[in-house]
Amino acid sequence: MHAVLDQELHPRDWAIPLAGAVVLLFASWALLILLARRLPPGILRDLAAFIPDCVTTIRRLRNDPRVPRRARIAVLVAGLWVVSPVDLIPEFLPVIGPLDDIVVVALALRYAGRQVPRDVLLAAWPGEPRLIERLLGRRQPRDVS
Repeated sequence: MHAVLDQELHPRDWAIPLAGAVVLLFASWALLILLARRLPPGILRDLAAFIPDCVTTIRRLRNDPRVPRRARIAVLVAGLWVVSPVDLIPEFLPVIGPLDDIVVVALALRYAGRQVPRDVLLAAWPGEPRLIERLLGRRQPRDVS
């Protein structure tokens, strides 16, 4: 037993399995994206496109100078949450697996929506405008006084 513990770990001992895991992860994402694009129009297709649309929006907002720092931090945290392998609800659970990602991203975008000009947020959203409009809620009337 001590002989096994005394062996040195070489980078190739962990690099090949790690690279394999990364390749499998990206392959599974590509397969899921391909399958999602084949869904008929409707709520399932909207849900399947929600996270990728949110990631694109986050990426676009992160470098926009019109986005305040607090909103930029909120969308960056949401983006990191989505790509993080650690989840409150494991992704492999059908239907509810991505639920924590959706909730965190939705909350971050709602928060950003109160600070970022609506036209900036709508321009950054690549998906159906009705989805982001519904997420943001009604426009708040501006105080003119």
